[in-house]
Amino acid sequence: MKRQSEDLSVDDLMELVEQIVAFLMEHNAEFEAVDLLMQVEDLYLVLELVDSTNYKRTCLYLISAARRYIPDPDDLPVLLVFAIYLKFEEYPSALQIALFLDNLQYVHQIFTACDDLLLKKQFCYILGQHRITFVLDEEMSGDDECREILQGITNNGKLSEGYLMLARDIEVMEPKSPEDIYKAHLLHGRASAGASVNSASQNLAATFVNAFVNAGFGQDKLMTVPSEASSGGSSGNWVFKNKAHGKASAAASLGMILLWDVDSGLAQIDKYFHSDDKNVIAGALLGVGILTCGVEHECDPALRILADYVDKEDSSIKIGAIMGLGLAYAGAQCPQIRSKLSCVLEDKKMPLDVIVFTAISLGLVYVGSCDEDVSQTIISALKHRSVSELGQPLTRLLPLGLGLLYLGKQEGVEATAEISKTLNTKIRKHCYMTLFSCAYAGTGDVLKVQYLLGQCAQHLKRGETHQGPAVLGIAMVAMAEELGLEMAIRSLEHLLRYGEQNIRKAVPLALGLLCISNPKVNVMDTLSRISHDTDIEVAMAAVISLGLIGSGTNNARIAGMLHNLSSYYYKEPRLLFCVRIAQGLVHLGKGLLTLAPYHFEHFLLSS
Repeated sequence: MKRQSEDLSVDDLMELVEQIVAFLMEHNAEFEAVDLLMQVEDLYLVLELVDSTNYKRTCLYLISAARRYIPDPDDLPVLLVFAIYLKFEEYPSALQIALFLDNLQYVHQIFTACDDLLLKKQFCYILGQHRITFVLDEEMSGDDECREILQGITNNGKLSEGYLMLARDIEVMEPKSPEDIYKAHLLHGRASAGASVNSASQNLAATFVNAFVNAGFGQDKLMTVPSEASSGGSSGNWVFKNKAHGKASAAASLGMILLWDVDSGLAQIDKYFHSDDKNVIAGALLGVGILTCGVEHECDPALRILADYVDKEDSSIKIGAIMGLGLAYAGAQCPQIRSKLSCVLEDKKMPLDVIVFTAISLGLVYVGSCDEDVSQTIISALKHRSVSELGQPLTRLLPLGLGLLYLGKQEGVEATAEISKTLNTKIRKHCYMTLFSCAYAGTGDVLKVQYLLGQCAQHLKRGETHQGPAVLGIAMVAMAEELGLEMAIRSLEHLLRYGEQNIRKAVPLALGLLCISNPKVNVMDTLSRISHDTDIEVAMAAVISLGLIGSGTNNARIAGMLHNLSSYYYKEPRLLFCVRIAQGLVHLGKGLLTLAPYHFEHFLLSS
């Protein structure tokens, strides 16, 4: 009897809660209403009580609470927001929630519920920007003509056209040369000393700068100039002004200049496949991957062109084709590529560099998928490396390929992380830390940041390298929201001041990653200070990071800093090369492109 009376008293209280919540919702106090329902664990009541006047404020509060204070974002508040948006036919917002939850069933539901063709086109542009592979059926799109139009938008078929239209409207179509970026004539006498040496290193730097600045515009002053306008006679001449791998970079840079323009771009890259130089062919293969990155074409040209070259004997051609496939099909989870590249990984006679780039490519194609077959293949490749190979820096990219499979998947990495503890002691800790950092990237989880900071506080035994990925992991985890980002900047500055040398080398890159395409003044000043560091590797990392935080922003202050650094380091070829790369990044796409992975007001993270 006593138990029954207790139950009754709870029911009475719940009736009272319903009355209070209804009152609060009617009187513009949605936040208090949601808080009360969270306390009594009856959040479903919100769905009945929201109306057309208060659902937007209610949804905003629920999303904020879910992202900042609830450990698992797949929890009830976000699902409720999705249901509320569907109830009030707020379909574009519902689509953002579906992508946040990474649930394609919800995306299908939205397309089916909506009848407006213009809205469906908007959905397709959102899916295209998020770079998600999604195939529409008749139920979602209606007749064949509509489906063709919508699928073309989802596949980013209109991306190049829209980008060039914007460029024409704001009058930035005029190609820029590397000299326009360097502004060497302003260097007060030092320019002539630097410019007199027409070295391979300077040509390679010019190739990168030219590709970054003219990315996607389809025309430049080095690679695409017609033969009569070219000083040397033909547009292929610039490629042969470089040496060895410089030729590969030059040929691949054409893919960057012709970015997203698949039909016209492939025709221009084609001539390099007939070269006698293996580096030029390797570069052309990589160029095909860059050109088609993010664009799905009905003919699958990248797969048709690159697949045959994966079986070639020469390592550089093999790597060009493998990385080309990884870039072209990033996130596509294509079974044909998996079977093709898995065969390469399983071949025990394959050189280390080929194995490493195959793992990275598979990681890109299956990014965030938690695919067990790919995971086991990469782990097997790691287990079969000799002790001397495990000591080489290049081998550290194998755990990165594995980590990409679990990007942002949190607990999904646990089984693989446990397996990584059974690897050779040379790579074990490095692999675990890379997996951990990737799995919690973009979550903003404070406890994970504390764990990574704890790893950085330890004194290393000789030969251990796991603190590097731990430092980068702090940036990857904390980049999710503004407050965590500011706290991470302070923590990284402390590591810079008190950390050991291997940590100091990683801190500038972590700052670059944390504020990528987001030039915060305090970070800019920190990187400017350490770009003059006595340790050349720390200085190089700081210079590259100045490029990363300013990438695609045309930030005048960073451009000025890099201009001064090019004068300061004019006798240091390695550092000058880094300065040039950074200058190219700052002017990426003449200010029309970004490297920031977040979009929709920092709500969605694109893998």
